[in-house]
Amino acid sequence: MSKTVLVTGASTGIGRASALLLAREGFTVYAGVRKDVDGEALGPTVTPIRLDVTDAGQITAAAERLGRLDALVNNAGIGVTGPVEFVPLDALRHQYEVNVFGQIAVTQAMLPMLRASRGRVVTVGSVGSWITLPFGGPLCSSKHAIRSLNDALRMEVRPHGVRAVLIEPGSIHTDAVDKLADEIEPRLATFGPEGRRLYGAAYRTMVTTGLAEERSGSSPDVVARAVLHALTARRPRSRYPVGKKSRLMSTLGRIVPQYALDRLRLRALGLS
Repeated sequence: MSKTVLVTGASTGIGRASALLLAREGFTVYAGVRKDVDGEALGPTVTPIRLDVTDAGQITAAAERLGRLDALVNNAGIGVTGPVEFVPLDALRHQYEVNVFGQIAVTQAMLPMLRASRGRVVTVGSVGSWITLPFGGPLCSSKHAIRSLNDALRMEVRPHGVRAVLIEPGSIHTDAVDKLADEIEPRLATFGPEGRRLYGAAYRTMVTTGLAEERSGSSPDVVARAVLHALTARRPRSRYPVGKKSRLMSTLGRIVPQYALDRLRLRALGLS
């Protein structure tokens, strides 16, 4: 019997690439999507399942529908950017609702099945958990939080035969990256007049430079292959830094003194 895996956030990018690769490798794949049309676009090799990770009812319904589960891939996520002083608190809360609370809610719902199968939880984090960028506080802090929670989870579930693994992508070129350019001005509008006066020029520079870096990034397929290894290796690694500059960024974030790292980050983003 093939192993059953649930991939959240499977409509595009890393989630889509992971769902399709796992299906090709013989997994029975349930792909969590928010819209029926996104599920249909995945094709016949996966089974779409409506799953908004911030909707408790949909999470419960998904767990009841599955019945059996060998692996969970926590991929659903969004990216909120902006200056800490002016980022709308509702946007900051939503960042955490999806990237942190949503992932934990899905994990909690699926763990009884994963204990029964001695399965695996693979969570897609980011090298941003090690190195925070200016105006990236909302996104990077959410990735830092999920890394810490995953560390605790890894130790807690190991005695029950469940492995918890963290994937840490670097620069990855997905469809979402190409849409960010159209979001610059709407996002600036949420800062208000004073926020735009103080941070507008620097924010535009940061996003423009960041987009260029992401567009030259690795394919989502490299992350999908890391997910596959994490699910199939007899002894999976605790962390998988994957994609362009992933090892460099996580290493810099751990060993370079903070003020020196600040200068490196600002210079790299054209803000020095």
